[in-house]
Amino acid sequence: MGRVEAICVSIKKGEKKSPRPSARLVGNHGIEGDAHAGPWHRQVSLLAAEDIETMRRRALPDLKSGDFAENLVVSGVDIGALGLGSRLQVGAEVDLTVTQLGKACHHRCAIYYQTGDCIMPRLGLFARVLRGGTVSVGDTAVVLQTVPRKKLQAVILSLSDSCARGEANDTAGPAVEQLLESCLQAHVYASERIPEDRDKIAARLRHYSNWHSVDIVLVVGGTGFSPRHVLPEAETAAMDWPTAHLDDSLQCLSREMTPMALLPPGASAIRNRTLIVGLPGLECGPVQDVRPFLPSFARVVAKLRDSLSDCTPTGGESSA
Repeated sequence: MGRVEAICVSIKKGEKKSPRPSARLVGNHGIEGDAHAGPWHRQVSLLAAEDIETMRRRALPDLKSGDFAENLVVSGVDIGALGLGSRLQVGAEVDLTVTQLGKACHHRCAIYYQTGDCIMPRLGLFARVLRGGTVSVGDTAVVLQTVPRKKLQAVILSLSDSCARGEANDTAGPAVEQLLESCLQAHVYASERIPEDRDKIAARLRHYSNWHSVDIVLVVGGTGFSPRHVLPEAETAAMDWPTAHLDDSLQCLSREMTPMALLPPGASAIRNRTLIVGLPGLECGPVQDVRPFLPSFARVVAKLRDSLSDCTPTGGESSA
């Protein structure tokens, strides 16, 4: 069982936070009075007390809680083992779910220049408040659910005007989710139904690929979706080497299995560390033809994780 060692708040973004003996957390908002609270996915930030102590021993003996702009400092919890979707109970009431691993440093901070390192981008966690309440220093911190970081993290966006309006049941989205979980042991972080609208699709793709720690977004249904048609070329990462191979493989598999090509040319793209794949032609229908594609998805994700493990993506903040 862990312990809350510090609670820190600031009224402005981009500054260190000040410790408080207690604070009130509001559901789907964050800490009352904190600049980072709001209806988005990074409502509360967490660091391990042990990681801060390591930085103190290295070069910063005067380092204080809140200097990394973290909200909660906890001890006795292996936060490095918690992946997207993990849940923690803090105090007697508060329930948090992990929504992001680390963050991009847009500007090198003073701590980085002093030590050559800043632990928040690598070791920090961000969470959404599922249930609010009051938290005080000394309260317990308990892991309610662990989603291992090694699990492939997936999001499914089901495109269909008819499905989105409720005029037809979305059978493709849940079926793809079941395949990902059973064949790849993936964790489906989110599954949404959205209209086939370019701007809305692009907004959700930006949201999940901007440092949301999602490995793959599968866009299911629609009449011919391709991420390269929705996101301009400048918005995708320069690492097109996996997607070109993937697109060729998918086209070959699709032609061998069915006269209807599921994937048009340019059906995949990479933005930051997220693979985006379009699966048109599956609107509210069976998806067994997707099964042979799954190993290819997993291989590309593994290459992305290996290639980007030492890089800091450039994705910015996103709402909701």
